[in-house]
Amino acid sequence: MPAACNITAPRVSSRLARMSLLAQDIARLKYVSGAREEALRRLGIETVEDLLCHIPRRYLDFSHAYTIEAAPLGSVCTIVATVDRVREKRPRPRMVVTEVSLVDSTGVMQVAFFKQPWISRDLAVGDRLAVMGTVEFAYGFKQMSSPHFEKLDRGAATGSILPVHPVGEGISQAWMRRIVSGALETVASVPDPLPARLRVRRGLMSFARSLRAIHFPSTMGERDFARRRLAYDETLLLQLALRLRNDANLLDVAPIAHVVGPHVEAMRAALPFALTDEQAHAVDDILGDLACGERVMNRLLLGDVGTGKTAVALVALAAVADTGTQACVMAPTGVLAQQYAVKCIPLLAEAGIRAALLTGSTPASERAGIVEDVASGAIDVLFGTHAVLSDDVTFRRLSFVVIDEQHRFGVGQRNALRAKGPGADLLVMSATPIPRTLALSVYGDLETSIIRHRPVEGAGISTRVLDEANHDIAYGAIRDAVAAGQRAYVICPLVSEQDDPDELEDVVGTEDDEQGRARALPELHAVETEVERIARIFPEATVAALHGRLSAAEKDRVIDGFRTGSIDILVSTTVVEVGVDVPDATVMLIENGERFGLATLHQLRGRVGRGSLPGTCFVISRGAGGSKRTVATDRLEALEKTDDGFALAEMDLRLRHEGEILGLRQHGGVTLRFVDLDADADLIEAAHMDAVELLRYAPTLNATATLPLRHRVIERYGDIFKEVSGG
Repeated sequence: MPAACNITAPRVSSRLARMSLLAQDIARLKYVSGAREEALRRLGIETVEDLLCHIPRRYLDFSHAYTIEAAPLGSVCTIVATVDRVREKRPRPRMVVTEVSLVDSTGVMQVAFFKQPWISRDLAVGDRLAVMGTVEFAYGFKQMSSPHFEKLDRGAATGSILPVHPVGEGISQAWMRRIVSGALETVASVPDPLPARLRVRRGLMSFARSLRAIHFPSTMGERDFARRRLAYDETLLLQLALRLRNDANLLDVAPIAHVVGPHVEAMRAALPFALTDEQAHAVDDILGDLACGERVMNRLLLGDVGTGKTAVALVALAAVADTGTQACVMAPTGVLAQQYAVKCIPLLAEAGIRAALLTGSTPASERAGIVEDVASGAIDVLFGTHAVLSDDVTFRRLSFVVIDEQHRFGVGQRNALRAKGPGADLLVMSATPIPRTLALSVYGDLETSIIRHRPVEGAGISTRVLDEANHDIAYGAIRDAVAAGQRAYVICPLVSEQDDPDELEDVVGTEDDEQGRARALPELHAVETEVERIARIFPEATVAALHGRLSAAEKDRVIDGFRTGSIDILVSTTVVEVGVDVPDATVMLIENGERFGLATLHQLRGRVGRGSLPGTCFVISRGAGGSKRTVATDRLEALEKTDDGFALAEMDLRLRHEGEILGLRQHGGVTLRFVDLDADADLIEAAHMDAVELLRYAPTLNATATLPLRHRVIERYGDIFKEVSGG
């Protein structure tokens, strides 16, 4: 065993025993029994760590509490006063206003709560109340409208910061604070899982102190410092887990050292344009990994629409021909796989590289020949869909796997393809712009290459957001385009009017839809209905439908017709979001734009303006141009202002939870409780670098200094990591 892995058993055993305190059941804590225990479990709190990660939703800062007289108008203030009177008014039907008069030694303040009738039953004259809100003046009194408030224990003193935890029936704020305080006493001796040198280098608060400070800070600055420490831990553990998971899949696998030779140079020469600096840098990254032979490549190639990721992948694919091995490119849809075949196979052939396409619509006789050629090695590169995962598809020697639109595949599918070539290098590509912080958090096991700029700018795209009353503007543009021999898209969120929007992953809810999706369903456009309506509006045009329920052969027929010009207007779902390249398509109309995320809208509009003619994208949105501001209107406004996909992704991250950007809830339930992906970029970068360094020092995290981290990773992310770490 290497020197770094020598472990002093008694000392390490004691440290791990103290670490295990976090995993204790809450029933062992002081004050937890009966109804309070049941209430905690209803909140999803089962262990001590669950409890300590159940952090306050806000804080009442009594260190800056004002008297009623001193509270400045127009400012958010905390005031502690006594309830003098509680009255309930009903100025109109279904409107309840609870008025509370508060007094202290300096004056009187009126507080109003709207549509919260339970408050009048919860408060009594003489109760001591802390209220936090904006102070206003009207009718001779200082006032607050619907402030945050907290009933205080008789002994609670000002001059401190009081946490307000999320609670439920059966447990009060006071009891939650007592229970958390008792839990903190229990874990006071828990050792810091971070190596001391690393913690000092990053200037982080100690683990035990951060747990106490996040719940009971002495200042709000200390609270912020504690959150950063816990956010760093959360990110580091995720980074380590992702890398260890990858290592678990590569146990006893020998990396393949690819050769970079004449086929790679021939492929460079076959490309119809010179690579940009960003593309060339990405190629160097990938070819360097492929030729290394010391570690299996795991790399993400991230690029906006039209940035030329395919050209980069083509140069890399040529290395398998130089090495005498094979590559497989898997795309999420038959449309995208066919697009790859049309664009790539002729270029590969020009470089002396044999390639074929295999999808679900490949005829049986043709499929048999392709499967035979792949097994014999007569085919160097196989393009395909999920069809390549079939048991009968075997490779003579698969050494390189490329997966496009990575987030559309599960981990199991990715691993199933890699299993066909033990030791195969992996390149995953995505045209969905992802903020670097999110890429590091979600794809922490992958090195990242980014292409931000398009090698050929093209004629460009203009985007206009319209309300539903202005369809005629978009229809006029479609009519002009068709008359000029160009093509147009009409995009709908549903296939059929009977579909449930909740089942469609590309449709997102809007917070302004107060009645929920049930009410919104009749308002959503469906392809099956829209194709008939568009055909009536444009009788001079040939109109066709495209969606995921068509057979693979039918999809191919429609796409070919649209590409060649026998179909003028394509009414489609988001199946065209990636991979459809029709240079003569110049107009797109997106119905129900408020139902799509920024990333999807940006991908969709990237289907027009790809040739020498400019493109126009019209996004129809309910409420567009109105005075009410919502997340949806902010998204659409941003779409109009910029065509920079990465800038839009950063905004999407600020507007929505990180789990919604790429559907993370469907990919392992990744949850980041403490991390702010927008504000914590420096922490995420640091954690990424530190994870790489730690695993370089102790690949199994089994060294004395890293053993507590190993324990934390296994505890949080499951037993799969014991395989790697030897546990």
